[in-house]
Amino acid sequence: MKIQPLGERVLIQPLAAEEKTAGGIIIPNTAKEKPLKGKVVAVGTGLDGKNLTVKVDDVVLYGKYVGTEIELDGTAYLIMLESEILAII
Repeated sequence: MKIQPLGERVLIQPLAAEEKTAGGIIIPNTAKEKPLKGKVVAVGTGLDGKNLTVKVDDVVLYGKYVGTEIELDGTAYLIMLESEILAII
């Protein structure tokens, strides 16, 4: 990984949005909602020697408007504070 989050920040790769509804209707790209879960790719070192709760390869849930979107080597990522993560799945 070419990027290392600092402090309590976490780098997340959002998982793909749903392609179909439960009833089988295909959702067009313009109507897809922003995914609210993703895979942790890298974690910061924490503050004052305290390790972060989330670890690389954890799948997490996060809020709709949190984090900063970045693109690295053509792949979209979110970088956010660990406190903005709602749950580990």
